[in-house]
Amino acid sequence: MYARFNLHIVDYIAEVVINRIDKANALDRQAWNEMRDIFVTLSQLSDVRVVILRGEGKHFCSGIDISLLSSIQQQLQSISADEGRRREQLRRLVLDLQACINVIEQCEKPVLAAIHGGCIGAGVDIACATDMRYCTESTVFCIREIDMGMVADLGTLQRMPKLIAPGIVAELAYTGRNMTGAEAAASGFVNRCFASEEEMLAGVRKTARQIAAKSPLGIRGTKEMLRYTRDHSTADALNYIATWNAAMLLSTDLQEAMMAQMQKRQPLFE
Repeated sequence: MYARFNLHIVDYIAEVVINRIDKANALDRQAWNEMRDIFVTLSQLSDVRVVILRGEGKHFCSGIDISLLSSIQQQLQSISADEGRRREQLRRLVLDLQACINVIEQCEKPVLAAIHGGCIGAGVDIACATDMRYCTESTVFCIREIDMGMVADLGTLQRMPKLIAPGIVAELAYTGRNMTGAEAAASGFVNRCFASEEEMLAGVRKTARQIAAKSPLGIRGTKEMLRYTRDHSTADALNYIATWNAAMLLSTDLQEAMMAQMQKRQPLFE
Protein backbone atom coordinates (compact mmCIF):
# COMPACT_ATOMS: atom_id res chain seq x y z
CA MET A 1 0.00 0.00 0.00
CA TYR A 2 2.85 2.36 0.86
CA ALA A 3 6.35 2.29 -0.63
CA ARG A 4 8.21 4.02 2.20
CA PHE A 5 6.21 2.80 5.20
CA ASN A 6 4.76 -0.39 6.58
CA LEU A 7 1.39 -0.11 8.30
CA HIS A 8 -0.15 -2.73 10.59
CA ILE A 9 -3.40 -2.42 12.55
CA VAL A 10 -4.17 -5.03 15.21
CA ASP A 11 -6.50 -4.72 18.21
CA TYR A 12 -7.04 -0.97 17.72
CA ILE A 13 -3.27 -0.32 17.64
CA ALA A 14 -1.67 0.97 14.43
CA GLU A 15 2.07 0.52 13.94
CA VAL A 16 3.58 2.90 11.41
CA VAL A 17 7.07 1.78 10.41
CA ILE A 18 9.47 3.92 8.38
CA ASN A 19 10.96 1.47 5.90
CA ARG A 20 13.90 2.85 3.92
CA ILE A 21 16.59 0.68 5.46
CA ASP A 22 19.04 1.26 2.61
CA LYS A 23 18.82 5.03 3.25
CA ALA A 24 18.90 4.87 7.07
CA ASN A 25 15.21 5.78 6.90
CA ALA A 26 15.92 9.18 5.36
CA LEU A 27 12.75 10.76 3.98
CA ASP A 28 12.46 11.57 0.28
CA ARG A 29 9.51 13.41 -1.30
CA GLN A 30 7.40 10.27 -1.55
CA ALA A 31 8.04 9.43 2.10
CA TRP A 32 6.88 12.87 3.22
CA ASN A 33 3.69 12.58 1.17
CA GLU A 34 3.00 9.08 2.45
CA MET A 35 3.53 10.10 6.07
CA ARG A 36 0.97 12.87 5.74
CA ASP A 37 -1.54 10.55 4.09
CA ILE A 38 -1.05 7.85 6.73
CA PHE A 39 -1.66 10.08 9.74
CA VAL A 40 -4.62 11.88 8.16
CA THR A 41 -6.14 8.46 7.49
CA LEU A 42 -5.38 7.01 10.94
CA SER A 43 -6.87 10.07 12.62
CA GLN A 44 -10.23 9.24 11.01
CA LEU A 45 -10.23 5.43 11.33
CA SER A 46 -12.62 4.22 14.02
CA ASP A 47 -10.73 0.92 14.41
CA VAL A 48 -7.56 2.77 15.48
CA ARG A 49 -7.27 4.13 19.02
CA VAL A 50 -3.50 4.59 19.38
CA VAL A 51 -0.52 4.77 17.01
CA ILE A 52 3.07 3.54 17.41
CA LEU A 53 5.65 5.18 15.13
CA ARG A 54 9.01 3.47 14.71
CA GLY A 55 11.76 2.79 12.21
CA GLU A 56 12.82 -0.44 10.52
CA GLY A 57 16.47 -1.47 10.52
CA LYS A 58 19.24 0.20 12.50
CA HIS A 59 17.79 3.71 12.81
CA PHE A 60 14.59 5.58 13.56
CA CYS A 61 15.14 8.32 10.96
CA SER A 62 18.27 10.02 9.65
CA GLY A 63 16.43 13.11 8.43
CA ILE A 64 15.67 14.54 5.00
CA ASP A 65 17.02 12.62 2.03
CA ILE A 66 19.69 14.66 0.25
CA SER A 67 17.94 13.92 -3.06
CA LEU A 68 14.95 15.96 -1.87
CA LEU A 69 17.11 18.98 -1.12
CA SER A 70 18.68 18.71 -4.58
CA SER A 71 15.31 18.42 -6.29
CA ILE A 72 14.02 21.48 -4.41
CA GLN A 73 16.95 23.51 -5.66
CA GLN A 74 16.37 22.38 -9.25
CA GLN A 75 12.64 23.06 -8.94
CA LEU A 76 13.22 26.61 -7.76
CA GLN A 77 15.61 27.35 -10.61
CA SER A 78 13.01 26.25 -13.16
CA ILE A 79 10.09 28.25 -11.75
CA SER A 80 10.88 31.83 -12.73
CA ALA A 81 13.68 34.26 -13.32
CA ASP A 82 12.11 36.47 -10.67
CA GLU A 83 13.85 36.07 -7.32
CA GLY A 84 10.74 37.05 -5.37
CA ARG A 85 8.67 34.30 -6.95
CA ARG A 86 11.35 31.70 -6.27
CA ARG A 87 11.51 32.74 -2.62
CA GLU A 88 7.72 32.58 -2.39
CA GLN A 89 7.75 29.02 -3.72
CA LEU A 90 10.53 28.03 -1.32
CA ARG A 91 8.38 29.25 1.57
CA ARG A 92 5.50 27.14 0.27
CA LEU A 93 7.75 24.09 0.13
CA VAL A 94 8.87 24.57 3.74
CA LEU A 95 5.27 24.99 4.88
CA ASP A 96 4.32 21.85 2.97
CA LEU A 97 6.99 19.79 4.74
CA GLN A 98 5.90 21.29 8.06
CA ALA A 99 2.34 20.16 7.30
CA CYS A 100 3.57 16.58 6.83
CA ILE A 101 4.78 16.64 10.45
CA ASN A 102 1.91 18.72 11.84
CA VAL A 103 -0.52 15.91 10.99
CA ILE A 104 1.24 13.73 13.59
CA GLU A 105 0.52 16.28 16.30
CA GLN A 106 -2.99 16.88 14.92
CA CYS A 107 -3.85 13.17 14.74
CA GLU A 108 -6.83 12.55 17.03
CA LYS A 109 -5.19 9.41 18.38
CA PRO A 110 -2.16 9.41 20.74
CA VAL A 111 1.09 8.77 18.87
CA LEU A 112 3.90 6.92 20.67
CA ALA A 113 7.37 7.14 19.12
CA ALA A 114 9.63 4.11 19.64
CA ILE A 115 13.08 5.49 18.78
CA HIS A 116 16.29 3.53 18.32
CA GLY A 117 19.59 4.16 16.57
CA GLY A 118 19.88 7.56 14.94
CA CYS A 119 17.18 10.20 15.30
CA ILE A 120 18.68 13.05 13.34
CA GLY A 121 17.45 16.33 11.88
CA ALA A 122 13.93 15.80 10.59
CA GLY A 123 13.79 12.68 12.76
CA VAL A 124 13.88 14.97 15.81
CA ASP A 125 11.21 17.19 14.21
CA ILE A 126 8.98 14.13 13.88
CA ALA A 127 9.69 12.91 17.41
CA CYS A 128 8.78 16.32 18.86
CA ALA A 129 5.35 16.11 17.19
CA THR A 130 4.44 12.81 18.89
CA ASP A 131 2.63 12.57 22.22
CA MET A 132 5.10 10.27 23.95
CA ARG A 133 8.65 9.28 23.13
CA TYR A 134 10.61 6.19 24.17
CA CYS A 135 14.17 5.26 23.26
CA THR A 136 17.05 2.87 23.88
CA GLU A 137 20.34 3.51 25.64
CA SER A 138 22.11 3.49 22.27
CA THR A 139 19.76 6.03 20.67
CA VAL A 140 21.35 9.25 19.45
CA PHE A 141 19.37 12.48 18.98
CA CYS A 142 20.91 15.28 16.95
CA ILE A 143 19.72 18.65 15.60
CA ARG A 144 22.05 18.41 12.62
CA GLU A 145 20.79 21.40 10.61
CA ILE A 146 23.36 23.76 12.15
CA ASP A 147 26.15 21.65 10.63
CA MET A 148 24.59 22.27 7.21
CA GLY A 149 24.66 26.02 7.71
CA MET A 150 20.91 26.33 8.12
CA VAL A 151 18.23 26.83 10.76
CA ALA A 152 16.01 23.85 11.63
CA ASP A 153 12.62 24.77 10.19
CA LEU A 154 10.26 21.81 10.58
CA GLY A 155 9.27 22.08 14.23
CA THR A 156 12.12 21.14 16.57
CA LEU A 157 12.92 24.73 17.59
CA GLN A 158 9.21 25.43 18.10
CA ARG A 159 8.16 22.27 19.97
CA MET A 160 11.25 21.09 21.84
CA PRO A 161 11.54 24.14 24.16
CA LYS A 162 8.03 23.27 25.39
CA LEU A 163 9.15 19.74 26.19
CA ILE A 164 12.51 20.28 27.93
CA ALA A 165 14.56 23.15 29.33
CA PRO A 166 15.11 25.81 26.64
CA GLY A 167 18.78 26.04 27.56
CA ILE A 168 19.31 22.39 26.69
CA VAL A 169 17.52 22.89 23.37
CA ALA A 170 19.73 25.90 22.64
CA GLU A 171 22.88 23.91 23.34
CA LEU A 172 21.76 21.08 21.08
CA ALA A 173 20.71 23.46 18.31
CA TYR A 174 23.82 25.67 18.46
CA THR A 175 26.39 22.86 18.67
CA GLY A 176 24.73 20.04 16.74
CA ARG A 177 26.07 17.63 19.36
CA ASN A 178 24.58 14.22 20.05
CA MET A 179 22.15 13.68 22.92
CA THR A 180 22.22 10.12 24.21
CA GLY A 181 19.18 8.10 25.19
CA ALA A 182 20.10 8.40 28.86
CA GLU A 183 20.37 12.19 28.60
CA ALA A 184 17.07 12.34 26.70
CA ALA A 185 15.40 10.47 29.55
CA ALA A 186 17.04 12.63 32.23
CA SER A 187 15.94 15.81 30.44
CA GLY A 188 12.36 14.55 30.12
CA PHE A 189 12.43 14.48 26.32
CA VAL A 190 11.59 10.78 26.37
CA ASN A 191 9.28 9.03 28.81
CA ARG A 192 11.65 6.14 29.34
CA CYS A 193 14.98 4.78 28.11
CA PHE A 194 15.26 1.00 27.63
CA ALA A 195 18.32 -1.22 27.48
CA SER A 196 17.45 -2.65 24.08
CA GLU A 197 15.13 -2.20 21.12
CA GLU A 198 13.28 -5.41 22.01
CA GLU A 199 12.59 -4.22 25.55
CA MET A 200 11.53 -0.82 24.24
CA LEU A 201 9.03 -2.25 21.76
CA ALA A 202 7.58 -4.54 24.43
CA GLY A 203 7.19 -1.60 26.79
CA VAL A 204 5.70 0.73 24.17
CA ARG A 205 3.24 -1.91 23.00
CA LYS A 206 2.17 -2.52 26.59
CA THR A 207 1.45 1.19 27.03
CA ALA A 208 -0.38 1.26 23.70
CA ARG A 209 -2.61 -1.61 24.81
CA GLN A 210 -3.44 0.23 28.02
CA ILE A 211 -4.46 3.32 26.03
CA ALA A 212 -6.45 1.27 23.50
CA ALA A 213 -8.52 -0.19 26.34
CA LYS A 214 -9.74 3.24 27.45
CA SER A 215 -12.72 5.24 26.19
CA PRO A 216 -11.95 6.42 22.62
CA LEU A 217 -13.92 9.62 23.22
CA GLY A 218 -12.10 10.17 26.51
CA ILE A 219 -8.67 9.64 24.93
CA ARG A 220 -9.40 11.93 21.99
CA GLY A 221 -10.68 14.64 24.31
CA THR A 222 -7.68 14.31 26.60
CA LYS A 223 -5.26 14.73 23.69
CA GLU A 224 -7.20 17.77 22.48
CA MET A 225 -7.07 19.36 25.94
CA LEU A 226 -3.35 18.70 26.44
CA ARG A 227 -2.54 20.22 23.06
CA TYR A 228 -4.84 23.22 23.57
CA THR A 229 -3.55 23.92 27.10
CA ARG A 230 0.05 23.99 25.87
CA ASP A 231 -0.71 26.97 23.61
CA HIS A 232 -3.31 28.85 25.71
CA SER A 233 -3.78 30.34 29.16
CA THR A 234 -5.16 28.28 32.04
CA ALA A 235 -8.36 30.32 31.98
CA ASP A 236 -8.87 29.71 28.25
CA ALA A 237 -8.16 26.00 28.68
CA LEU A 238 -10.61 25.66 31.57
CA ASN A 239 -13.31 27.39 29.54
CA TYR A 240 -12.60 25.08 26.59
CA ILE A 241 -12.85 21.87 28.63
CA ALA A 242 -16.13 23.06 30.15
CA THR A 243 -17.55 23.53 26.66
CA TRP A 244 -16.03 20.26 25.43
CA ASN A 245 -17.50 18.19 28.24
CA ALA A 246 -20.86 19.91 27.92
CA ALA A 247 -20.92 18.32 24.46
CA MET A 248 -19.07 15.03 25.06
CA LEU A 249 -19.47 13.98 28.70
CA LEU A 250 -22.87 12.27 28.51
CA SER A 251 -21.81 9.49 26.15
CA THR A 252 -22.27 5.74 25.99
CA ASP A 253 -18.57 5.50 26.88
CA LEU A 254 -19.33 7.05 30.27
CA GLN A 255 -22.22 4.63 30.83
CA GLU A 256 -20.13 1.62 29.80
CA ALA A 257 -17.21 2.65 32.02
CA MET A 258 -19.51 3.02 35.04
CA MET A 259 -21.28 -0.28 34.38
CA ALA A 260 -17.97 -2.09 33.93
CA GLN A 261 -16.71 -0.81 37.29
CA MET A 262 -19.93 -1.84 39.03
CA GLN A 263 -19.83 -5.30 37.42
CA LYS A 264 -16.06 -5.64 37.97
CA ARG A 265 -15.26 -6.34 34.33
CA GLN A 266 -13.29 -4.75 31.51
CA PRO A 267 -15.29 -2.10 29.60
CA LEU A 268 -16.09 -2.63 25.92
CA PHE A 269 -16.33 0.63 24.03
CA GLU A 270 -17.68 1.32 20.55
